[in-house]
Amino acid sequence: MQDISIERPGWTFLLILAGTATTIGLSLPVGYNIGVLNTPAMDISIERPGWTFLLILAGTATTIGLSLPVGYNIGVVNTPAQVIKEFCRNIITEKFGNTPSIIQLELIWSSIVSIFLVGAAIGSLGGSVLADKIGRKGVLAVCSGLAALSAVLFFISRPVMSIELLFIGRLLVGFSSGLTTTVVPMYLTELAPIHLRGSTGVLCPLGVTIGVLLGQIMSMHDILGNSDYWPHCLAAYVIPVIICAFALPLLPESPKYLFVIKKDQHKAFQQLNRLRNSKQAAVNLEILKLKKEQQDNEKNTRVGWSIGKVLVDRSLLLPLLLVCSLQAGQQLSGINAVFYYSTAIFKAAGLSDRASELGTIGSGLCNNFMAILSDSYAWVPYLSIIGVQGYILCYGFGLGPIPYFIGSELFEVGPRSSAMALGSMFSWGANLIVSLTFPLMQMYLGTASFFIFALVAFGLFVFTRFYLPETRGKDITEVVELCNKGLSSKPLRRNVPENQRINTSENVGYVLQKSYTSRLTLTTKCT
Repeated sequence: MQDISIERPGWTFLLILAGTATTIGLSLPVGYNIGVLNTPAMDISIERPGWTFLLILAGTATTIGLSLPVGYNIGVVNTPAQVIKEFCRNIITEKFGNTPSIIQLELIWSSIVSIFLVGAAIGSLGGSVLADKIGRKGVLAVCSGLAALSAVLFFISRPVMSIELLFIGRLLVGFSSGLTTTVVPMYLTELAPIHLRGSTGVLCPLGVTIGVLLGQIMSMHDILGNSDYWPHCLAAYVIPVIICAFALPLLPESPKYLFVIKKDQHKAFQQLNRLRNSKQAAVNLEILKLKKEQQDNEKNTRVGWSIGKVLVDRSLLLPLLLVCSLQAGQQLSGINAVFYYSTAIFKAAGLSDRASELGTIGSGLCNNFMAILSDSYAWVPYLSIIGVQGYILCYGFGLGPIPYFIGSELFEVGPRSSAMALGSMFSWGANLIVSLTFPLMQMYLGTASFFIFALVAFGLFVFTRFYLPETRGKDITEVVELCNKGLSSKPLRRNVPENQRINTSENVGYVLQKSYTSRLTLTTKCT
């Protein structure tokens, strides 16, 4: 019997088309939506804003044009002291017919040096009011104007034969310096994204330390620290002030200040867009954080913050103690005793005038001195330079830069200006105490004076070891939560729950959705 075979149908064009269309067009989206929901939220990333042109410009202009003159006016009065004293002696003799005694001349000179610190302490408190009234950027303009005016007074003090102009100039540049150390660190850390906050925070102290070194170099006798050019020496800082003043109109105002203090969301959004120059999602994420900070600020106070309110708020006790103790401890560690009196210290150790000048500006490092060891002990006085330079090196690692910007890391925008003003006042006040008392300490205690400074530094170490939280990479609301129970807080043992963080991985999808809504709202308001 013959086999009867029937041909089986195969893959036809229509069957292939149907399978492909339904698989790709219908089944694939089902699996995609299942998979995308199960993907860890941390894989959905928002590009972090980095160093933009405006952020670099703001950091450069404020560091060179404002912070550097602060340090310059600290370091410049050390070496040419004798020359300026002689100028004061001649004026008093010519005007009053009596030659002042050595004690009277020392009192006049100490007053000229110290009036700078009095002005700085007053300026620190003024910075709290001005920063909220005219804005962070407005205070920068005031600082530049006062610094330039002071330089003019220094320059004309010798032609008009006036000691009074030296006093007024030092007072005004001190006031400008107090404003600078209060507002500049706050301004830069408010401009920076979280991961760059530490980098921008150290720019102000970096400018101050560069200014101190520059002042010490320019005041050397062979450069400007002589009887012919000392007015030029005192006023030379005006050059970077004028150059950087041209950049001030280009700088953005602090978006945090505009959003939280002035409640101007439109301008805050504009300034943040200019500043970040990044994707809209990243900008809107920051706007959401600002809204959270604004809500916290309004919840804590309905009238506005002031220094008095900051002092009585128990939740701010620990952050305020940290800021003020770090600022005061920075000075009571004795660093400015070195800056103000290093030349005298080196001379007392047996060094010549020239060697003292070189030691003051940091030249002649340890290796150079150890290379000239011999059987005699003629090199022993140079150990004082090694000790002083090592002391400054250790200071520069932590106690130098951190107190300047730690207030911006511990306080939300509302009380921030008042807290940083108090911290800056403590810094300049302690600076004044050291400048007035160190000569007496050196007279009665000699080198043992530095044991007192070491004791202060040790006490500060113990306090910060137990109460200073790690702020790196944390949002300000997290840090505030760690320190809001006063001295009962345990900032090193307690962590904010992950689900409370606005920028944690679990909330990224929510943030993306809210950022779109926020953008529509702001766009509508702008229109």
